[in-house]
Amino acid sequence: MMSSAKTRTLDRIDLTILDTLQKDGRISNTDLAKKVNLSASPCLERMKRLEKEGYINRYGAFLNANKLGFGMKAFVQVTLDRTTGDVFNDFRKEVVKIEEVAECHLVAGGFDYLIKVLFNNIEDYREILSEIVNLPAVSHTHTYIVTENVKQDAGVPIII
Repeated sequence: MMSSAKTRTLDRIDLTILDTLQKDGRISNTDLAKKVNLSASPCLERMKRLEKEGYINRYGAFLNANKLGFGMKAFVQVTLDRTTGDVFNDFRKEVVKIEEVAECHLVAGGFDYLIKVLFNNIEDYREILSEIVNLPAVSHTHTYIVTENVKQDAGVPIII
């Protein structure tokens, strides 16, 4: 989410910093500065500004879901029986409580929400689906189980 701080146009150096951090969030400031042809101090100042202006939301690690017992993935389309502000709020408040829900998006089109769930096996999936269908105002669902990851989240495309 963008902060209320005033933002300015990003230059090539800013974009390179963002692209590099997105690919390697553990890069040292010294190595990042070398990559963008700055000394360490101005590089750190730019990085702090990009954080303050909301271009960088957070830092983290990409974990191996298979090793952690979440080797399967599915996308669940959810249609609500009515679409009012209260229903959307109630649904949002409850869906975030389901640990296996990795993502949930309100979408425009033939259904209301698209949910990405992670699980270990079909039995676990059935339990998660049971929780989803019992969420407020859920009318029906359609599930698509992923059989192959062709391309995973590569981040935001940065055009430099």
